[in-house]
Amino acid sequence: MANTTVPTSDGKIPFKVGEETFETYYKLYGDLANRTRPPLIGLHGGPGLTHDCIVPLSDLAAFGVPVIIYDQLGNGLSTHLREKPPSFWTVDLFIDELVNLLNHFNIADAFELVGHSWGGIVGSEFEVRRQPKGLRHLILSDSLAASSLWNQSTMQLLQTFPKDVQEGVAGGMKDPVKFYAALKQFHAKYACTIRPYPPEFQRSFDAIFGPDGDPTVAAAPILKDWTIIERLHVVRVPTFVINGRNDIAQDFVVAPFFERIKRVKWVTMENSSHTPFWEERERYMQLVNDFLKLE
Repeated sequence: MANTTVPTSDGKIPFKVGEETFETYYKLYGDLANRTRPPLIGLHGGPGLTHDCIVPLSDLAAFGVPVIIYDQLGNGLSTHLREKPPSFWTVDLFIDELVNLLNHFNIADAFELVGHSWGGIVGSEFEVRRQPKGLRHLILSDSLAASSLWNQSTMQLLQTFPKDVQEGVAGGMKDPVKFYAALKQFHAKYACTIRPYPPEFQRSFDAIFGPDGDPTVAAAPILKDWTIIERLHVVRVPTFVINGRNDIAQDFVVAPFFERIKRVKWVTMENSSHTPFWEERERYMQLVNDFLKLE
């Protein structure tokens, strides 16, 4: 369903943080000037991955929904900041970057938001902390309501793997080489089951772990002890929760969204792991498009 007729453009947006100005790289699919539906902003996972991972969202432009995806600061084709201390990287920084993008395109008055995995954290925190007036719908794809639930799921799923894989994942970014070797085996079962991996999916992980990769954002302790569970009642907009049957975001990881958000729909995609927009691409886009039409 990849679209070839939709106009595509890309560029970089100035993003001021304090006295410094950085750049956010974006890709736009569709026509913002003559839009008939609010544009959809896609927030990639990680922290530390790139827009490449969520490129399938561009399919929605064929339904008349302009789609903007971008590399969050420190990643991909946006400004890299290896010299910044871990404390520089905060949820509010990435929310500010999102607000800056909305203002740049002059779309803050009406827009849609889809966040994948870590991107869902940015999206849900944006709604809870800032209550943006123009947000119409929120889609939390394969995301998490608390880092403790994510860690619990990961440890549970790792029990089926050899000890070296368990140790590699448990060690995290302290040993990126060992971590990535283990992660590849883990992800083959629970992150993306397409073989070979889509090149864009691979490119997103190479952006952290490849020979020219930058692990700065991935290594920052942004999610230590993070939870949004007790604040989910603040979410005002219709919310769509999606996960895969074999997802790292198992049912219990996303259940608080369904239990605590007032207007919410939840679909588990039976033939998917953590990337249903790759694994069940057409059905995923149809579900999202239908949801975005809801009042």
